[in-house]
Formats: sequence, structure tokens, C-alpha cells
Amino acid sequence: MNTQKDTILITGTSGRIGYPLAKRLAESYNVIGFDRRAPSHPPPSAECLYVDLTLDESLRRGLQAIREMHGNRIASVIHLAAYYDFSGAPSPLYDEITVRGTERLLRMLQDFEVEQFIFSSTDLVYAPSAPGQRLNEDSPLQAEWPYPQSKVKTEQVIHAERGKIPAVILRIAGVYNDLCDSIPLAQQIQRIYEHDITAYLFPGEVTAGRQAFVHNEDVLDSIMLAVARRKELPPEVTLLIGESESPSYAELQRIFGHLIHDAEWKTYSLPKLVAKAGAWAQEKLPLNRPPFIKPWMIDLATDNFELDITRARTILGWEPKHSVRDTLPKMIPALKADPLAWYRENDIKPPLWLRELAPSVDQAKEIEPHELMRLGEEVRHAIAMPGMAEQMEGHEHGKA
Repeated sequence: MNTQKDTILITGTSGRIGYPLAKRLAESYNVIGFDRRAPSHPPPSAECLYVDLTLDESLRRGLQAIREMHGNRIASVIHLAAYYDFSGAPSPLYDEITVRGTERLLRMLQDFEVEQFIFSSTDLVYAPSAPGQRLNEDSPLQAEWPYPQSKVKTEQVIHAERGKIPAVILRIAGVYNDLCDSIPLAQQIQRIYEHDITAYLFPGEVTAGRQAFVHNEDVLDSIMLAVARRKELPPEVTLLIGESESPSYAELQRIFGHLIHDAEWKTYSLPKLVAKAGAWAQEKLPLNRPPFIKPWMIDLATDNFELDITRARTILGWEPKHSVRDTLPKMIPALKADPLAWYRENDIKPPLWLRELAPSVDQAKEIEPHELMRLGEEVRHAIAMPGMAEQMEGHEHGKA
């Protein structure tokens, strides 16, 4: 047993946050990963165990393995595993995995000496703010669909079940990276790239509504800081993790139009009732692929999320080093260089005309986290090549 390093448990080690986080933490800690399915390429230097949080016996075996390998003390439990479905449909898995899985984990951790429990929540738990008004940790909660609703319930479980274990709840904005890997941003890029009819329409005022974002690397930084400062933090603290500047849909449309097609992109406002009827009709039509925009999304399209991250600055000393505006030009080179790989990476079914260009590509194969990290490095290398900076700067000037 290694007595030199403290032990950290991460649930969801094969995910987009968990995989690189495990790699970072393994430099200073014994990292144990719990995953519902065994990753084909486990994080280097992390001990990954197959554990199903919905089953008592599976979780009990996983925790016993930690005790046998590293003893009874855990410096931090970083709980990332959760159920997520952007369709908006209710599912019993929200309760089984996210809510009850967390409850089961906390109850069994009471037999350990746990210095910290970190939970990844979402900024979508809040009621939207008025334009220009920023949300903070004490703003009213109003989760509108099953995913954020499950996070609210889980936060309540943590408050009730943590016992003497200190808890940190991170309400994280929409995560993206240099390859995109953000469902709403990727879908917006796809619509503009394909000149889809919905790329020219928006339900309500185009300049209304802002969504908060945060780069994956900045999320990792916030967790690393929370772990490092675990002995200084309050027994229970909630922190907003996101960028303080949130671009409007209209601004994103203009940027993507220039970056993808070098064109001034026109977006037309549509009454929400008409947009909802159109979304409903699209769901019923026998289209080549199911539409992303669902009727329930129409009412939320103009929701405004602008964040006040003062508490994270003060308590963690955390500040985002990236901005979504500066990162958008880095997302498009990967799309233009290999559209099929970009579609696959962002879990979007490509159009028929694009699939016919390379029919032998296995579109069902998911890109593993280690491949994602490699692709990210390749994109950053390509952007750093001579001439690319000038090209991106030209796109930026074209926005005005």
C-alpha cells in the first residue's frame, strides 16, 4: 500500500471531465475510478473499478477494494457520475442513478474517513434572470426539465445524508472544449454548416436569452483547487463555475456564419407558437434523422443565464482562463478538416450527402476520452501553425 499519497475516488472516470481529471490528479494522489462500464482505455495511473451505483452489492465491493488497497481514509470523493438525456424526456434513470445512486454512495461512505465530497451540479437549476442581471449561488431555483430537476433533488440528498462529510456543490455552466463537445453549440454549428432551414430561425427575440458556458480545462482547475483547499473550505458550500460573459444566440449565429461560410448570417425571429408547431411537425415527419429541437425547448429558448462567480473567486481563487468567444474559432478547423470525425465526436448523425463521402466509416463507434485528448492536441497544434492565427483574426474582424 502506498502511504506517500492521499487517496481520491472519482465516479465517472471515463467521461469528458473524469478522464482528464484522473490524469491530472494521479500526479499527486492515488486515484480510484468507479465506472458503470469498464473503459476500454482507462486513465493512466488510475485504478479503475467496475461499479454500478444503483446496486448495493456492487458499490459495497468497490468501496471494500479501496479499503483493502489504500486504507479507510479518502481525501476527496469527486462525484461526476449521473444520468443525462438532452431529449428532455422523463426517465427513471434520473432517480436510479443520479439521485438514489448518490444517496447510496453517501450512506456507505459514512464508514470511511472522508475529507471532502464534491458533486457536479448544473447552473440550469436556477430560474432565468432578467437581461443584465447576474445569477449567484443564492438566486431562486427553478429547474425546468428532468436533468436539472434531478440535480436539485440530489443536492437535497447531499444536504440530508452527508453526515460529517464536508460537501462542495459545483453548479457548472455548459461545458465545451476546443473541439466543441457541447450539445447546444455543436447542434448550432451543424445547422449552419448544413444550411438547415432551422439555422435561419429563432423562437422569439434573437438577441434575447444567453446561456452560460465554461471550458473543460477551467472546470478541471476548479475541482483541483477545491481538492487542494479542502481543509480550508466551509462544511458545506455551493459554487457557481462558469464564465461571467454569456454570448447571445444572435452573436453566436454571426460568429459561426463568418467562421463556417465567411458570410453575414441572417437569423429571423419566429413567434414561439409557430416555432413550437414546427418542432412538433418535424417530430412526426419521417425525416432522415430525428430533429434535435423539441417543442419543450421553444419555451426555454430565450431564458437568460448570466453568472456572478464572485464566490468561486473568493473561496477557491478560481478564475476561468478561457472564454467561449475566443474558443469558437478553434472549433471550426476540426469540422472543416474532417467533417465526419467532427460529427462523430459530437455525437451527431451526419447528413446522407456527407455519409456517402466515406461510407466505410463506422459512425456508431464512440470516440474514447484518450482519443479526444489527442484530437484536441492536434487541433491546438494546427491552430498554432503559421498563417492560421492571421486567418482566425480575419474572421474575428468580419464579425463587426
